[in-house]
Amino acid sequence: MKIAMACSEANPFVKTGGLADVTYALSKELVKLGEEVVIVLPLYNLIKAKNLPLTYVGYMSTNLGWRVEGANIYYLVKDDIKYYFIENRHYFERDRIYGYDDDGERFAFYSVAFAQLLEMVSYKPDIIHAHDWQPGMLFCYIREKRMSFYDSAKFVMSIHNPAFQGILDRSALGDLFGLPDYLYDNGTVRFGDKISSLKAGIMYANKVTTVSPNHRNELLTPEGSMGLNNILIYKEYDFCGILNGIDYNEFNPGNDKLIAKNYGPNNFVTGKKANKKVLLERFNIKDDSLPLYSLVSRVTWQKGMSLVFAAARSLLDRGANIILLGSGEYDYEQEMERLRRDYPEHVGIYIGYNNELAHLIYAGSDFFMMPSLFEPCGLGQMIAQRYGALPIVRRTGGLKDSVINYDSSNKDISNGYGFDNFSEFDMIQTCHYAYDIFVWDNNTHRQLVKNALLTDNSWEKSGNSYHMLYKEIVG
Repeated sequence: MKIAMACSEANPFVKTGGLADVTYALSKELVKLGEEVVIVLPLYNLIKAKNLPLTYVGYMSTNLGWRVEGANIYYLVKDDIKYYFIENRHYFERDRIYGYDDDGERFAFYSVAFAQLLEMVSYKPDIIHAHDWQPGMLFCYIREKRMSFYDSAKFVMSIHNPAFQGILDRSALGDLFGLPDYLYDNGTVRFGDKISSLKAGIMYANKVTTVSPNHRNELLTPEGSMGLNNILIYKEYDFCGILNGIDYNEFNPGNDKLIAKNYGPNNFVTGKKANKKVLLERFNIKDDSLPLYSLVSRVTWQKGMSLVFAAARSLLDRGANIILLGSGEYDYEQEMERLRRDYPEHVGIYIGYNNELAHLIYAGSDFFMMPSLFEPCGLGQMIAQRYGALPIVRRTGGLKDSVINYDSSNKDISNGYGFDNFSEFDMIQTCHYAYDIFVWDNNTHRQLVKNALLTDNSWEKSGNSYHMLYKEIVG
């Protein structure tokens, strides 16, 4: 099969979050399965700064409604994935990838240019897989413009973050895409009194996916759908959840050069102890016999930081150690500072992001806190399991799919701890339960750690699921 990925970011060239990990890792797995994969990206300043050995392909003149915009096309092969880059200085030579008032227009240009580009380079896809709202109008544009080059192509739309839906004024149909008003009038792309790029992608897709089975179920409810539930109910039988994986080459305690001592399922006790000692020394925390709870995250309301701080103080009063790495909302960063000031011998914080330190935190921690308000998939809990740090999660979205809560009857399969209600009480109780098992039943704790280390969160598993989906719709 020939597969084309339409996305706004992808490793190893540009990343702001998990989307870049998914598009890259999935593409690598598909290549391993013998498929031909193309990823098309805007040529952002952040990519240009890398001075990549790009090959010039040619120039396109792109009609964006009444505007005529030029685009230079470049090409590069990485990990047997073919990357094409769309250069347009007006839209993409900026300091950031997102966050501009004209983001809708910028990614409308990307979508139209994408449709032209594949035809220009004679790459006739069997599958076009679009990710999130940025290329959401692509399928609509191809079908409504009756682009015969794509007559045999099938469309897959993946929802990674339903909170962002690519909302445009209704005038954008004609103004940006040269499409008729009846697509708004008949409700195909209408969302309230606006247009939703994400809805358009869903409506024109042959299959819709999201990043975990449980999140798929949440998106079918009014409470968990960000307003998309009726749209997705309409596509319910073509809508599935496939749990993301993590890159097992990047995250591998057996050969990770960023940690103090390598280990695996058969020697994790000494391995984790050595990493814990080095980690605590970095923060001048002296007692390595105490359970260590950690967090590596954006510090925002969505990540349940209010629950983290409530549990942290309760645990610290009992004698635990806490290490927090992350940045985000100012008030939460200040609370991190207060926590360290109030418990200087038991708390370490790093405001910002440090990849080497993050790896060491996963390797040295006993528990990893992730009590998210919502979490479509989540990667932190999977990385924690990979390193034998037991996740403590609120069972929402992919956290529920990936963490099997220990309840005294499932010692042989449990790989973490979980609770359901978004409440400080439940978070505190769960953290203390994990503390008790660590202190009073260390054999069980070690069994859970081993279970976590043996959990299959690889992209091989996820890639096979997408591959089967593609084959189903191509026939």
